[in-house]
Amino acid sequence: MLVFGMKLPSQTTHTNSSSSNGNKFIAKSTGINADGNLMKRNGQILPMPLGDPHLSVDYEGSWIAPYVILDTDYENFSCIYSCTEYNFGYYSDFSFIFSRSPSLSDQYLRRCEAAFKEIGVDVSRFTKTVQGSDCPYDTQKSL
Repeated sequence: MLVFGMKLPSQTTHTNSSSSNGNKFIAKSTGINADGNLMKRNGQILPMPLGDPHLSVDYEGSWIAPYVILDTDYENFSCIYSCTEYNFGYYSDFSFIFSRSPSLSDQYLRRCEAAFKEIGVDVSRFTKTVQGSDCPYDTQKSL
């Protein structure tokens, strides 16, 4: 998949966040792109500008976009949504289901699907990112 000229991970993703100065989280996402190459994207999660009460995500090679947590249990999963307008009337939206393990229980998947459907997201557009024992997680950590 190409988004804004950037290739996104299509399998074996790992995202790590660490706190930075109490105002934002530094994020590093690694994975394997559609060409089979290791890739890394650096970013940050921080408050939206101008007093907006929501969070935003800012990754290199892109622009700041809202980071909305639709549902989470803080231990197993989170359902994340981002939608932003650009270029006078065009929109880009992104939906993510994050898990703390390579597999996600069906009950959490259903909770996320319900949360996305509630705001009008067509979950049939989702593609599963391959995870598991064949993924080079240790190699990604060194990126």
